[in-house]
Amino acid sequence: MTDLKNRRPLQSRKSGWANRITAFLAGRAITPNQISQASIAAALLAGLAFWMTAYADSTNLKGALLILAALACQLRLLCNLFDGMVAIEAGKSAPDGPFWNEFPDRIADIIIFIGIGFGLGSPTLGFAAATCAVLTAYTRELGASIGLAPDFSGPMAKQHRMATVTLAAVLAVFEQHFLPQGTILTVALWVVIIGSIVTVGRRANHIRAGLLGG
Repeated sequence: MTDLKNRRPLQSRKSGWANRITAFLAGRAITPNQISQASIAAALLAGLAFWMTAYADSTNLKGALLILAALACQLRLLCNLFDGMVAIEAGKSAPDGPFWNEFPDRIADIIIFIGIGFGLGSPTLGFAAATCAVLTAYTRELGASIGLAPDFSGPMAKQHRMATVTLAAVLAVFEQHFLPQGTILTVALWVVIIGSIVTVGRRANHIRAGLLGG
């Protein structure tokens, strides 16, 4: 069974389009776990597209790769939305659902941020962003594991991280007209790193206050 207590609150679940797609998926031989697993494929596509920008021999090719990466990042989020909706709203949850709900997300974050880092020629920066993303999720899970309510607070929760890199990828298509190549994505990684550090600090403080009864 999927753990409802550990479910991220999302307004998009109430939208008509999301419920129509959920009904479509639920009527097929598609399991929530398969949708969760598909998020890894989407992240791999995004990570490879970001990485391959380093080898693009034309502005048009690089722009196409950046758009592909942006779309794949959003596809990853859609997988994260519909795995839970098919499991809960459509009643197709499985005993190992909680594992597939979390584990692919950590792999996806790592692949995407490392791909950006290699695409920029700054793998260390990509690894740093990936580490901060995983630490952010770990802090949430730490609180939940000791009996506290899961803390999905930001400013750099999963959806914020993906929004940051998606927007950066789209803007980077046009940066050759205004900025040195790689500036926007480099700034995006720093935003993710700094925002994640703030998020980890907030969540850690909430855990401590919760344990102290504050």
